[in-house]
Amino acid sequence: MKKKEKYTGTVLSLKFPNKGVVRADDEESNVLVKNTLPGQRIAFELSKNKKERKEGKLIRVIKPSERETEQPLCPHFHYCGGCAYQTLTYEGQKSLKLEQVQSLLEYLPSGIPLTHCEKSPNIWGYRNKMEFSFGDEVKGGPLTLGLHKKSSFYDIINTDCCKLVHEDFCKILKTTRQYFTERKRSFFHKISHKGYLRHLMVRRGEAAGELLVCLVTTSESICDLRSYTEALLSVDYDGRISGILHITNDRPSDVVLSDKTEILYGTDYFYEEILGLKFKIFPFSFFQTNSSGAEVLYRKVRAYIGGIDNKTVFDLYSGTGTIAQVLAPAAEKVIGVEIVEEAVRAAKENAERNGLKNCEFIAGDVLKVLDEITVKPDFIVLDPPREGVHPKALKKIVQYRAERVVYISCKPTSMVRDLEVFLEGGYEAECAECMDMFPWTRNVETVVLLTTVNR
Repeated sequence: MKKKEKYTGTVLSLKFPNKGVVRADDEESNVLVKNTLPGQRIAFELSKNKKERKEGKLIRVIKPSERETEQPLCPHFHYCGGCAYQTLTYEGQKSLKLEQVQSLLEYLPSGIPLTHCEKSPNIWGYRNKMEFSFGDEVKGGPLTLGLHKKSSFYDIINTDCCKLVHEDFCKILKTTRQYFTERKRSFFHKISHKGYLRHLMVRRGEAAGELLVCLVTTSESICDLRSYTEALLSVDYDGRISGILHITNDRPSDVVLSDKTEILYGTDYFYEEILGLKFKIFPFSFFQTNSSGAEVLYRKVRAYIGGIDNKTVFDLYSGTGTIAQVLAPAAEKVIGVEIVEEAVRAAKENAERNGLKNCEFIAGDVLKVLDEITVKPDFIVLDPPREGVHPKALKKIVQYRAERVVYISCKPTSMVRDLEVFLEGGYEAECAECMDMFPWTRNVETVVLLTTVNR
């Protein structure tokens, strides 16, 4: 096989999250090609030709997979990079995610039983947070506001009818794009680092339909946003806007961050309810993006961890303290550790509001904070970021020899790497389950219960 040559082949299987294993026609080697589905016949161009790894770039799908039986509900599906599985049935995409996680777990030294992927209570309009980007679909084209074009870092397409979010998100998006198009405001260019408009972040509380709108710009120019605020407030929503914020971000990376935050209207927070508990959510608070799915997930965590009467629980990477507070009524003490100070402040407020006196939340890096805590945990809940647990922090966690560890992950490749350390450190995996927190996308949540051997 030669680089830049074009080939055809059949997708045999899918590696998480989106790499199809393709057997090229009349060739003995397999090639990894992104954005494909098992069973598809495809044309691709060989982009990497190493002895240990060959990769290709998808040119087109010649013949769909037999699994593809549905017409996409979303009109943006074929162009937008947000979804991947809308041509499958819901049960079909759920099974595909389960297969991918099962294949990853097979590489561990001892098997982990995994036979089920739990359905999301809502499979459409479930996301409570979305970050839209300003840009253009083609160079020099009109202003767009939406999500990245499939397989593109630069091109942004308008996603006025996104089916992953509530209709109120789409109304805010349309109003915002129309407002700034009429005023011919520039967007931030990722190469030159010039331009004004960067992102539109919208968060929504499912319990009361409260909306938090965050316009993210550079400080390149001064813009009176009072009329923008009025335009947003004039729209008829199913819920209501609790706050409109102007966030200034002059950093070069394409990430929603704040150098300065100004409240244009209302408050910089709203409230969400999970399992009878109330949580205050700020713009940058970590909170599960699927509120109804979070309730199912946290019930599983509570069931996995079992009886915790008179026991101490560590909730590491605790965000706004949701899991800690779900467990607190049954525990003697729960200690949450989170690096984002805003989230820790919210967690403390939330615990007080929910009448929980046995929760302690510490702001800091888990790696460093564990050296400062003198209490030893009986149980540990881990819900780390996508990259998993820092290796040095993981070593400390394993050394606690806690009775049970519940590991929650939205990236199974990172999870498997960390689980291997637990298994080598004297733990065994008792059970595991997938939870479809992100229908129609490539992502999936996995929960694993680890117990110590011969404690």
